[in-house]
Amino acid sequence: MIVAYLRVSTGKQFLSNQQEEIRRYAESRNWTIDQWVTEVASGSRKGSDRKLGALLQQMKRGDTLIVTEVSRLSRTLTEIMSIMGFCLKKGIKLYTIKEGYSFDNSINSKVLCFAFGLVAEIERNLISMRTREALALRKAEGVVLGRRKGSYTKRNRLADHLAQVVKMLKEDKSVADICRHFQVSRDTFAKFRNEHPEVQKALDNKKKRRKRASDK
Repeated sequence: MIVAYLRVSTGKQFLSNQQEEIRRYAESRNWTIDQWVTEVASGSRKGSDRKLGALLQQMKRGDTLIVTEVSRLSRTLTEIMSIMGFCLKKGIKLYTIKEGYSFDNSINSKVLCFAFGLVAEIERNLISMRTREALALRKAEGVVLGRRKGSYTKRNRLADHLAQVVKMLKEDKSVADICRHFQVSRDTFAKFRNEHPEVQKALDNKKKRRKRASDK
């Protein structure tokens, strides 16, 4: 079975270019695509959390998977390596059109996978090293690492702008408007409101104004 996998990050992107590239690739090799699998999902999500994970589980030894480019599998090299390793272990042939990669049971494929694995390991080590260096620098500069004492929450963000929140309510701004403005959830706002009587009072007055307006 030959399967074509197409992925875009947002619904606003088009799959037609990927479809056409894969169709031309298959025709050049006299292949017939048996199944087209498309999905809208971020490449940063693990393959197991996407259609791709279920697809790979269903595919059998000797099946072929075609993608336009390796980034269709994932945005992270580590995850790409995991998918490649799974395909090799299960005997699934993987082809990427733009890069011209062929992952099957050949020696060249195994060498290529080893090279990818080495690069992925170097990438992990570099990220870890940069993180340690950044933390050491911040510590040397006297920055207290970790969460703020007392856990600086989103409710604190609202509390820091208490007067502005009350003013927005007096100006008949909705709770949804305020939540969007300060990038907090309605649950967070509800807890904040319970901690600050002046906010509840402003909400009550807002309701009274609306009732008086509707009674007229």
